[in-house]
Amino acid sequence: MNIIATAESVEQAEALINAGIDTLYIGGNRFGLRMPGALMNEDIRKIAELAHEYNRKVVAAVNGLMHNDHIEELPKYLAFLENACVDAIIAGDPGVIMLLKELELNLPYIYDAQTLVTSANQIRFWLERGAIGAVAARECTFIELKEIQSQLDKPVEVQVYGPTCIHHSKRRLLTNYYQFTHLYAATSREAGLNIREMKDPEYQYPIYQDENGTHIFSAEDIALIAYLPELHNAGLDTWKLDGILTCGQQFVDIAALYVRAKEALLSGMFDAARFSAELSDLQPKTRKLGTGFFLRKPDEVQ
Repeated sequence: MNIIATAESVEQAEALINAGIDTLYIGGNRFGLRMPGALMNEDIRKIAELAHEYNRKVVAAVNGLMHNDHIEELPKYLAFLENACVDAIIAGDPGVIMLLKELELNLPYIYDAQTLVTSANQIRFWLERGAIGAVAARECTFIELKEIQSQLDKPVEVQVYGPTCIHHSKRRLLTNYYQFTHLYAATSREAGLNIREMKDPEYQYPIYQDENGTHIFSAEDIALIAYLPELHNAGLDTWKLDGILTCGQQFVDIAALYVRAKEALLSGMFDAARFSAELSDLQPKTRKLGTGFFLRKPDEVQ
């Protein structure tokens, strides 16, 4: 089993390692999407060194929406990641993957094209072109995930905690709105902005803007801690925890809970109700917990 957790800083990365996380997910906003902390190169190097000291792994996000200027800058960044000894990158743009081959870098990649990764055939296409794994779309149901993993001999990553991005625009929608309304306010993630539907004010959808544009998230955080045994039995043993909306020690505590759940599962002492209750206690009160598309039937999503 491999528990992956996002790290917003060197300090949080060390805390996550001490909590028992297997793999750290890091990067900056220039080439990665929706990072909990825009890490500088020196921070990435420090985290990689720290992780390897404790026999843990590090993956770097290179899954942004690439334009020509990104591609021009990318060889230098990829060479840095290789030099920093990150264990793999996360990538979904064929241009990035082509660069890896052209530059002959010793830098494995995990395929992540966001909502597009919905079939075993698509993943197999990229596995045959060097990918060492893939990230399943968060819109996939458990029925689909089981079928996908059963047809592959490489791991498929499933998100088991955190929010889902439900809309991304390269446009600066918040800035445009503020200019139109003659308002001037912060647009960053730290501003804690939300939008809501008039007919359903109970549900708040986090929104923020960064150099990659505007991001809107689900009203609930995915929480599949009760279903870890089912995932494990289906061969889905790569689990992602996304802390973009749950920061600092609070996210570390949640990550530690998932590590304890993994250990309980391996020892035959797993108690779904207890772990679900503990997660509810740790969860930020402003964010509800749910299962996303996981328990739905495929035709309900399509």
